[in-house]
Amino acid sequence: MLELTMATVSGADAGATAGMTMAEAPSEPGAVLLVGRDGSVCGLVPPQDWLFVSRTHLEFRCGPDGTWTVTWLRGSQPNPASEVRLLAHGAATPLAYGGAAPLPRGGSGEIVVQDRSGPRSVNVGFYHEG
Repeated sequence: MLELTMATVSGADAGATAGMTMAEAPSEPGAVLLVGRDGSVCGLVPPQDWLFVSRTHLEFRCGPDGTWTVTWLRGSQPNPASEVRLLAHGAATPLAYGGAAPLPRGGSGEIVVQDRSGPRSVNVGFYHEG
């Protein structure tokens, strides 16, 4: 099972957890959870006017062995309006635009989508049951 929680944070709300949402999916091959502004396909949706987040920004996909991977999907622009970092095991690792990284099995962490033009972020916490 993969559990995701999302909090949107702006400079004035730093540290606030209001507006937190949650999504989950079983660790079955091919299972997918999406994060982005398109509410018709994404399970976690930040405010529509937060244009630094693509319509479909992050894809969490379960592989054949039950391991989850997060991918920063490339949008319509050649250069992104955000930066994405994976926080796990006490380290922050940048995720490349269009890149992917495995999530630690039996662990938790956070994916941070940071607006390059202001103090706003979308923080997606994850817990991957082992």
